[in-house]
Amino acid sequence: MTGLPQRTEAAPQYFTYIDRVSGEDIRAVLDEQLVTLGARLRSISEEKSLYRYAPEKWSIRQVWNHVNDTERAFLFRAMWFARGFTAPLPGYDQEIAAAGAGADNFSWAAHVEEFQAIRRDTLAFFRNLPDEAWMRRGIASDNPFTVRALAYIIAGHVSHHWSVIEDKYV
Repeated sequence: MTGLPQRTEAAPQYFTYIDRVSGEDIRAVLDEQLVTLGARLRSISEEKSLYRYAPEKWSIRQVWNHVNDTERAFLFRAMWFARGFTAPLPGYDQEIAAAGAGADNFSWAAHVEEFQAIRRDTLAFFRNLPDEAWMRRGIASDNPFTVRALAYIIAGHVSHHWSVIEDKYV
């Protein structure tokens, strides 16, 4: 399935991420991010990964742990809806997830490796998705989504947070 999601495929706030994605082949975009971000992430040192640009802000490790957790959550939503489950899914609170993660307590290299593993799983799922599943819909966090929109949200969310790291951290 190719093509950009329509405005009816997700709540308006998610287009902050969807609109960051250029290209109509989301699998190619996800694959490109795996390759390019892997190298960029590895260029950040262990020491630098603990940096916070302000006292109340997350460290780079915490930001990337959030990226990893969010990709998992949105991929689960995509799987749930793609397989035809109709029960709404609960919300995902990034602050609760961040508080429970202990992201600064494990190495930057582990965060990078985790991203690559999660992204390979994400790609495997979307590469093997039947065409008719891309437009299946569901509700999560009281918001509507199509599976296609979720794929774009995953890519756009990564793009957003990489931009934040580039602008504020490195």
